[in-house]
Amino acid sequence: MQQPRHIIVVGALVRNAGGALLLIRHRRRGWEIPQGRVEEGEGLLDALRREVHEETGIEIEPGPLAAIHSKLTPPAALILTFLATGIGGKPTPSEESPEVAWVEAAEALPLITHPVNRQRLETLLAFRDRTLFVSYATDPFRVLQQIGPSSSGL
Repeated sequence: MQQPRHIIVVGALVRNAGGALLLIRHRRRGWEIPQGRVEEGEGLLDALRREVHEETGIEIEPGPLAAIHSKLTPPAALILTFLATGIGGKPTPSEESPEVAWVEAAEALPLITHPVNRQRLETLLAFRDRTLFVSYATDPFRVLQQIGPSSSGL
């Protein structure tokens, strides 16, 4: 029997002292929160700090795990998304993210056009001390299950 294989991704909704959100513009997906793959042998929070810094130039202090997204269509992925606070650095574009910006929360959602990333940001903005679990598929994007504060599952 072949062992299941999943990509592990970490992401963060990063806020600065003024409450603005840190967004990157990905070359294919458009605007989104910073996120990326966990490398083999790397701790989740170390990966989170590394990915945010590589994509944005910002150092963070991770906060609570806000959402777990399970992508069921290939390539299967488990996406762990945290809240975080920006604690240093300045927005710096990278090869992966040609634009980096602090954006007011009210302006962030209209910027995000990719359906997966839009749903993810909506989830994070609605976080109220309880982790949300979402299973979804792509092509087309559809939520298959949602358990958490805004659903009847918890």
